[in-house]
Amino acid sequence: MDVGITESAIKKVRNLMADEGFTTEKWFLRVGVKGGGCSGLTYTMDFDDTINEGDTVCETGTDVKIVVDMKSLLYIFGTVLDFSDGLNGKGFQFNNPNASRTCGCGESFSL
Repeated sequence: MDVGITESAIKKVRNLMADEGFTTEKWFLRVGVKGGGCSGLTYTMDFDDTINEGDTVCETGTDVKIVVDMKSLLYIFGTVLDFSDGLNGKGFQFNNPNASRTCGCGESFSL
C-alpha cells in the first residue's frame, strides 16, 4: 500500500467531488507534501485530472483514485487518509507512520 484511505474519507471525497461537478472517472484526489507548517512539512490535497510522469496511482479498491508525486511519496508512504466529523474535530486526518512529530492540528509533521 502506497497511500491508503478509509471508507469515511472515501465517502467525503465522493461528496466533495460531486459538489464540484467532478466525476471519479476523470478526476482523482492528489495528495502531497510541501515545506511549511509548524512542524516543517505540510500535507496537501486537491482534485486533479492530469497524471504526470513520476506520479504513483494508489489503489483504493474503489472508484476513488489517489495520486501522489514521487517526492511526496517518500514522506507519506504507508499513510492512511481518514475523515472524522465527530465532536473532537472535523476534517481529514493523515495517519502517517513515518512522522516522528506532528503539530496539534495534524496538518504538518516532521520526520
